[in-house]
Amino acid sequence: MKKRKIFLDGIFQNNAAFMLFLGMCPTLATTRSFMSALGMGIAVIATIILTNVAISAIRKWVPNEIRIPVLIVIIASIVTIIEMLMQAFMFDLSQTLGVYLSLIVVNCIILGRAEAFAMKNNVFDSFLDALGTGIGFLGGLIILSLAREFLGTGGLAFTSLLTGEALWSFQIIPNNYVIPLFTDAPGAFIMFGLIAALINFIAFKVGENKKKKALKAAQALKTEGAI
Repeated sequence: MKKRKIFLDGIFQNNAAFMLFLGMCPTLATTRSFMSALGMGIAVIATIILTNVAISAIRKWVPNEIRIPVLIVIIASIVTIIEMLMQAFMFDLSQTLGVYLSLIVVNCIILGRAEAFAMKNNVFDSFLDALGTGIGFLGGLIILSLAREFLGTGGLAFTSLLTGEALWSFQIIPNNYVIPLFTDAPGAFIMFGLIAALINFIAFKVGENKKKKALKAAQALKTEGAI
């Protein structure tokens, strides 16, 4: 149960994008289209998994006084390798992501999980934490990108991550009725705020319902005890 909680916390309760509001820069900048958001999400998942596993494996040999520089060097090395691989095999995607791919080095999600979790837990738990956090972040990117691309262009377009070639696309909203604002930076802030508000409202209601159920259960136990 504990390992399941470690994995699920990063996806739902501690979702980096919509619950903790971490990694805002790539969240807003790379969600103009579904494919760019998917590429960034995959890059972040690969980075956080490799980083957490590597740091957890060497945590006992890292002096506390230099742990932050060590973490940054490890993260930077992994990001550099991933960036080079993407430039070699996913050139069009790497060009689309641009500088935001390199900025994964200073992404507070990566450094935060490395410092808060990987430095204190074993390799497998660190892997689960990274996987859950990465999937949660990817989910946030996909939700935001789908909303922005659909409302901003009227449809969705899918391309190959490897070659950048168009695979399939469709359009439902006529061009005269699309809202181009959502494909621009101001639209990213507006849509993010709307989705974040909705998700946090749902989470609040779910929490309230759980409290009510727990209170009813406690009152039922008291009533049974009194009888």
